[in-house]
Amino acid sequence: MNKKLILATLCILPQVAFADSATDSEQSLSLQVRRIGLEWSKTDVRHAAEYQNSPVSALSADSQDFIKGVFDTALVYNTEKFQWDNSLFMEYGETKLIPYNAPATTSENSDDILLSSNLSYACWEWSGFKFGPTVRAAYDTEFFASDQSPRQNLIRTNAGISLFDNQVIKSLYLTGVYEYDFTYSGEKLSKLAAEIGWRLEYGIRDGITLSSNGYYREYFSYSQFISTDLERDFSAVVRLDTNLWGDLTMGPYVQYRRARARGADVYGSNFVMGISFNYITTFGLL
Repeated sequence: MNKKLILATLCILPQVAFADSATDSEQSLSLQVRRIGLEWSKTDVRHAAEYQNSPVSALSADSQDFIKGVFDTALVYNTEKFQWDNSLFMEYGETKLIPYNAPATTSENSDDILLSSNLSYACWEWSGFKFGPTVRAAYDTEFFASDQSPRQNLIRTNAGISLFDNQVIKSLYLTGVYEYDFTYSGEKLSKLAAEIGWRLEYGIRDGITLSSNGYYREYFSYSQFISTDLERDFSAVVRLDTNLWGDLTMGPYVQYRRARARGADVYGSNFVMGISFNYITTFGLL
């Protein structure tokens, strides 16, 4: 019954939004290239074998290559009261380690494909802030399965309240979450959670933008026990983009992920800090 209600809501609300736009003079449709980026670093160590006993660790280290690509775009339809955001986010990153005395090894440090549709309605508007109910639906998966686990596959639906379409606060929401997880072959799991998420952009001055996006998700109900299912999940990215030429930007970024699984006694985390090169622009379609 809950699944049917969610699907019905997700089908009906977009139709209401378009019906509203028929008499709404303030409407727009845009393709937002939020980020098409490349993050790359390289450590090249020569003759490390000859310097294994050296107190200078830089001379005895392993060579490393790190590269990550990010694709984040959205088709956004706005009226005075509604915002319908349909986005595709993809990222993949890996590190190649090249020891002087062993074969090279490659490990994934980022792998995600997220296709989502978000619909928000402004019941109240004050000083540039729009506030009201929001519903979201997403399909979350990966490019490849890791060596020790299957490829992630799940459908996630959210319903709650949202602050959106502000000059700085592009999206700030608090929702309940229902997940239908079919990652494991033959297993169809369901989970309930609460989630808070955000997407912020602040123009420090012309050509320099500070931005952040992320979420915190707390799970409190599962259909069955799977030791790798998460109890808590926090993810945040902060970037400083400086225009180099046209829509091309460069700047430092920090990315942090921290989570705890049901079968683990400690939190796992991943911290990345580096420089990214990005293409960011918006195409007005209506």
